[in-house]
Amino acid sequence: AFKAAVLIQRWYRRYVARLEMRRRCTWRIFQSIEYACEQDQIKLYNFFSYLMDHFTPSSSKERDFISRMFISGEGVKEAELEKYCDYESMEVPDSYTGPRLSFPLLPDHATALLEAFKQKQQLHARYVLNLLHETRKHLKQLPNISHVSTCYSEEVTVCGDLHGQLDDLFLIFYKNGLPSPSKTYVFNGDFVDRGKQSLEILIVLFTFLLVYPNEVHLNRGNHEDHMVNLRYGFTKEVMQKYKAHGRKILKMIQNVFCWLPLATLIDEKVLIIHGGISDTTDLDMLEKIQRHKFISVLRGKKRKESNRNMEIQEINGEDKAEASPAEQDAATSPYPQFRAAQAPSMANRLEFSRWVRQTVQEQIERCRRLVDVSESEEEELTYSSLVSMTDLDAPCWTRQEEWKQILDILWSDPMPQEGCRENTVRGGGCYFGPDVTEKILKKYRLQFLIRSHECKQEGYEFCHSRKVLTIFSASNYYEIGSNRGAYVKLGPDLVPHFVQYQANKTAHTLTMTQRQGSPAFLREAQGESAFRALREKLFAHTSALSSAFKAYDKDGTGRISLSNWATAVESVLRLGLPWRMLRPQLVRSAADGALEYQSWLDDLAMEQRSQEHIQSGLLEVIYRNRSNLETIFRIIDRDHSGLISFEEFYQTWKLFSSHMNIELTDDGISDLVRSIDFNKDGNIDFNEFLEAFRLVKQSQ
Repeated sequence: AFKAAVLIQRWYRRYVARLEMRRRCTWRIFQSIEYACEQDQIKLYNFFSYLMDHFTPSSSKERDFISRMFISGEGVKEAELEKYCDYESMEVPDSYTGPRLSFPLLPDHATALLEAFKQKQQLHARYVLNLLHETRKHLKQLPNISHVSTCYSEEVTVCGDLHGQLDDLFLIFYKNGLPSPSKTYVFNGDFVDRGKQSLEILIVLFTFLLVYPNEVHLNRGNHEDHMVNLRYGFTKEVMQKYKAHGRKILKMIQNVFCWLPLATLIDEKVLIIHGGISDTTDLDMLEKIQRHKFISVLRGKKRKESNRNMEIQEINGEDKAEASPAEQDAATSPYPQFRAAQAPSMANRLEFSRWVRQTVQEQIERCRRLVDVSESEEEELTYSSLVSMTDLDAPCWTRQEEWKQILDILWSDPMPQEGCRENTVRGGGCYFGPDVTEKILKKYRLQFLIRSHECKQEGYEFCHSRKVLTIFSASNYYEIGSNRGAYVKLGPDLVPHFVQYQANKTAHTLTMTQRQGSPAFLREAQGESAFRALREKLFAHTSALSSAFKAYDKDGTGRISLSNWATAVESVLRLGLPWRMLRPQLVRSAADGALEYQSWLDDLAMEQRSQEHIQSGLLEVIYRNRSNLETIFRIIDRDHSGLISFEEFYQTWKLFSSHMNIELTDDGISDLVRSIDFNKDGNIDFNEFLEAFRLVKQSQ
């Protein structure tokens, strides 16, 4: 009996170990593919930014058009935005049966919206735009770092990424209660993208923010960025749900996103940021940055610093060679330099006030000329502008330094090793170690950090000796059963209490047998989904894999060792996966430890062709480039109409031809665009866009 018990114990431990290993491999696959996609997005945007920075427009009209296309929403004047998004002129028909909003909002409006969204109803575009308008007005008065105290409420609830999964938000409210004067919430960014109900989540959160402005706090995440939204679904979702007014809604949302606070402090002891920190994170700088200037955090420095400095000197009418060292320092600073010698005596307050107004106006005009802005509307004072005006002795930072501060707190991840290094996996932000965490906590007298940004299987995870807490609130993020969602509650003692959940109807409808063995059942399904996604990734790189395999096949036998197979696959995909461990699920048993690689590639092609009846070589190209092509299409499609106009195509081609040094006349561009417009309707839709690439591939 004892031997039998030991045998059963060994078998069970081996079984659990295999399940855990399979879970870790599945998790690595999902995460590696997700981060590779984010890296592609940043590379693509950097490419367009490079084109913009090195393109010389032939006219002001051309410059304005391309600026509007690729820097959507930046520098929009207050009056222009309100005129463009004029919700008051919209009429709500009598046939509309959805919820109606009137401002100021009341708690009943919020509960009515929740019930309406549970019934799959849609809020009328007039109310959406009105809500966004009021939300923007409120956010403009908030500081960059929100301050929350547990003295005024029993506890503070912190939620992580929701990513358009409205069921998770419903479940949080069901378990924890709705926001109220005694129930404070902090939502830590990434409300949108990937899920199908991102807009509904925004509407609910913005409504509660206006109803309870002191109890609901929203932080900006890396997905509150219109360039990220182009790739991950939010832009498409808005245009599908609001075809007539989608452009206006998107324009307002872009502007609202840039006004979201960057961080939250609880009792001055717990810092809540979306991504993380770096060794250069400076909360004092973050407090004073004009956050609304960074509509897309992906776009960094727009000009070379040397060119900018030369322009400043030219505007100031100064010659650097003749200037003194102090004057040279002043000239190279991108910020206005106030000269105390010119100031009148403080005794005459009226005269001093006039001097301040005149000096500020002169510097504003100088900056306008610097950035090629001829005229601008006067903007109302915001919290960040007031901070900047009242702290005249504060150090001046370059736009690049401010941009890096925001990029780091939105995109960074913790790592177990010491130090701080570039986050090459995501393509943005950095990896920060426990020493960096300790340094920041000590500098600002904090107890610990709360961040989100990473999916965790249990919905939360501690690291850095429990000084960094990751909270993730979107359950079933990769696949049904892949992870739990969680939120954390903090009382006056600031001890975290976690609540986990899994919001999915399928998980609740499992049979009793499946429910009893649900870990194995769900992990099996997740594993199949992960390996299916990985095989698609492998198929998308068939040509590169074939070349890599042939490099190891010196004698041309058509066979390589399994070790060389694993090395070659990693050299092409660069996903950082344990390929030798994954081999049994990807490669059939090979005779003599060797793999017939062409046969293996053919099997991958057969598997994908069974789903898509397209030529194998073409299908490979589409699988590899579809996300990038779709993102490029949406970038060119400036008005988000789902169609590229001839004018949009013409200006984009001018960018590309300038970059590639291709001389092409206007007639040549017109002929090119007409050849792509197969149905001759005067526009290019996405299928025609893909078809153009298909024809190029076939001709090659």
